[in-house]
Amino acid sequence: MLRAVSTPERRGFRARDLTAPWRHVDVILMVAVGLVLLLGLAMVYSATRRFPDGSGFVLRQGMFAVVGIAIMMGLSLVDYRRIADWWQAIYAGSVVLLLGVLTPLGATVNGTKGWYRFGFISLQPAEFAKLATILAVAAYLGSVDRVDLRRLGVARALLGVPMGITLLQPDLGSALVFIVIAMGMLVVAGVRLRHLAVLVLLGVVAVLGILNSGTLDQYQKDRLTSFVSPTGQSYNVDQAQKAIGSGGLTGYGFTQGPQTRGGYVPEQQTDFIFTVAGEELGFVGAGSLVLLLGVIVWRMWRAAQLASDELGTLLCVGILCMFLFHIFENVGMTLGIMPVTGIPLPFVSYGGSSLLVSFTAVGLVQSVHMHRFN
Repeated sequence: MLRAVSTPERRGFRARDLTAPWRHVDVILMVAVGLVLLLGLAMVYSATRRFPDGSGFVLRQGMFAVVGIAIMMGLSLVDYRRIADWWQAIYAGSVVLLLGVLTPLGATVNGTKGWYRFGFISLQPAEFAKLATILAVAAYLGSVDRVDLRRLGVARALLGVPMGITLLQPDLGSALVFIVIAMGMLVVAGVRLRHLAVLVLLGVVAVLGILNSGTLDQYQKDRLTSFVSPTGQSYNVDQAQKAIGSGGLTGYGFTQGPQTRGGYVPEQQTDFIFTVAGEELGFVGAGSLVLLLGVIVWRMWRAAQLASDELGTLLCVGILCMFLFHIFENVGMTLGIMPVTGIPLPFVSYGGSSLLVSFTAVGLVQSVHMHRFN
């Protein structure tokens, strides 16, 4: 006598849907982001505790972190293809915001007119434009079968417009980020080597043109070229190297760094935040921070490899290039091996714009990873 095999439905249960997005959250990526964020809040606290309103820095950073986490979680639940459908509007909005800072509405910080000020909150549209441009280029190139010269021209225009506007501010650091993003995404998209060589040459010419023009003040030129002339290092780099070098293996201890407590490193809570980790946590702590940032980059690369379409791959690669250059440039300039450009360290440097964009970028990577079976 045959016996009927019971099914999950007959037992009153629903069969598990293994393609459900929530089953594919990249937990390793989330843990790494959380640990870096906690380290960043601690470093910001240590770097600003000497200020009269020192606690305000951490509170504001924490506020932006809460908003950023909410954005990250929300984006991860939305299929990235739906978000990409709006790339024209998102890209156009970012360009309008970039142009707006060149008007009287913009505020100047450290010689760069690239900010909006709203009371105690400042927003830098160049940070948002980086992510909007990545989305635009990924959506455009992901919709074509082959990148010919005409399509390469369109992609180059999408990348060139925000880069050109940031050079007018002038913000050479952000312009360099756009160049790195362009190279990474175009290589993965299959652009021919000779075409890439021409684009690199154009980028170098643009950077050299800015350096030799009257757009930058002399002190800005000195900061950008100090890494090629050890005898002419800027004060910022000199103090940063002293702070990191004095930390030794395990550092002075949290909030106990003499360079940090004395305020000898300029812009320590933003551009030179890595010096706090080097001085107070030593090689072990600073190395652990770099390792965690490396884990984030690795998971982005993995998401790019597992993506189900060209759009997802290009989106993750663009974000990966942005993060990788931010990390290498920020850490490198504190060590004196890269130019001082004012590029923030993701999830660590004080600043709402950088923090919100970093969380948004991770949310998009999570969306690609979670919706790859859709």
